[in-house]
Amino acid sequence: MKCLQASPLVESGAADHFRYTPADLALALSSHNGEIQHTRGVTDILRRVGLKKENLLCGTTPPGDRQARETLRESKETPSALHHFCSGKHAGFLALATHLGVDPAEYLANESAGQLAVRQALIEMTAIEEGQLTVAIDGCSAPTFRLPLEALARGFASFTTPRGWSETRRATCERLVAAVAANPEMIAGRNRRLCTDLSKVSKGVLFPKVGAEGVYVVGRVGHNQALAVKMDDGGMRGLQAVTVELMAHLDWLEPDAIAALSKYRAQVQRNDAGINIGTLEVEL
Repeated sequence: MKCLQASPLVESGAADHFRYTPADLALALSSHNGEIQHTRGVTDILRRVGLKKENLLCGTTPPGDRQARETLRESKETPSALHHFCSGKHAGFLALATHLGVDPAEYLANESAGQLAVRQALIEMTAIEEGQLTVAIDGCSAPTFRLPLEALARGFASFTTPRGWSETRRATCERLVAAVAANPEMIAGRNRRLCTDLSKVSKGVLFPKVGAEGVYVVGRVGHNQALAVKMDDGGMRGLQAVTVELMAHLDWLEPDAIAALSKYRAQVQRNDAGINIGTLEVEL
């Protein structure tokens, strides 16, 4: 949802007001690893907005990146909200709220000006009736949305091929898509992150995003196409393999890209002793 949730950040003028760079915009769409490039980026955004990490209400998680966790441990520091994989989204919400005159302490309130703008953008871009949208609280405490899988794919297709929208909406979508293409490591991380690798190997033609509860969505830039996957059990174990295999089946990937993503297609399964006990594969 993050690309749709970030649209008002740009459309409202908040991103320009707080001097967002393309890397900052990619960070607003991220589920990042908590690497130094991510925490520094969020810290710098908050500084320009006039806020601090204490204003982030996303909670605290250890970095997803092993090197970042080891660096924290060696320095005897504890993780902060900056390391949370949604901190970039929350920094964007804070920038939007501040720009709209909302009390930073209320930036996640469902009826605040910022969150109302987010909800409206999502409804417009997924082309659903408001009654089809279920609002709940995400793991990061932000409002989150449940909607039909087809509507989610439609939203990504519209986002990555923004035809028929106003000039402002079209420019916003193109700007955010370009930001991710230019900064693929900001949306996820350096090591074994499918979002980053898909953006890299497709040279920005594929706009990917992982979600919670076994969700993955990919928009195909300029083709008005998108793929949305949901694992019925909400698990992540087969999600990446299914997603890559479907894209290969649809001819969305060049042969060299398929080869570069082979580690996601047939995943070696090891037991607790490290013994190879088989592979996870997908049959279509």
